[in-house]
Amino acid sequence: MLQYSDEFIRGILRSTKTIAMVGASGNDMRPSYFAMKYLLDKGFTIRPVNPGLAGKEILGQKVYVSLHDVPAPVDLVDIFRSSDAAPGIVREALAEKDRLGLKTIWMQLSVINDDAAALAHAAGLNVVMDRCPKIEYGRMSGEISWMGVNRKLIDNRKPLLFGKGGALKR
Repeated sequence: MLQYSDEFIRGILRSTKTIAMVGASGNDMRPSYFAMKYLLDKGFTIRPVNPGLAGKEILGQKVYVSLHDVPAPVDLVDIFRSSDAAPGIVREALAEKDRLGLKTIWMQLSVINDDAAALAHAAGLNVVMDRCPKIEYGRMSGEISWMGVNRKLIDNRKPLLFGKGGALKR
């Protein structure tokens, strides 16, 4: 896994209000659907991008054909597509960078493309690869630390549960 400091990730998440999710799916069994739902629940504005669903809605959000059609502002482009698709998406994002006010290119888990990252870096954007903003938000907020993520260890121990008055118990 690529290494990014918690400070770097936290800074991106704190400064991001609107996310264009390229490759968003209306299928509630797909990871992009879970991520979108979670991020919407956390107060982010999500602009789903999926040409096959353009004009429809995912989780009550209008779906756009391309980044060219997404209304400004957009702080972060989240790429939920294959690594091979990333350079084209980054080039499209860079063409809209000033109009959108874009600050970050984020490539999802297993999406790694050094050429796409180099393009974004050269344009002055933050770049994150092989990470999920949903997981990182949960980790930074402490919501998923009980699962062992902050310890960088997943185990089969029963998680601590909240008892009466918020006290932890097993």
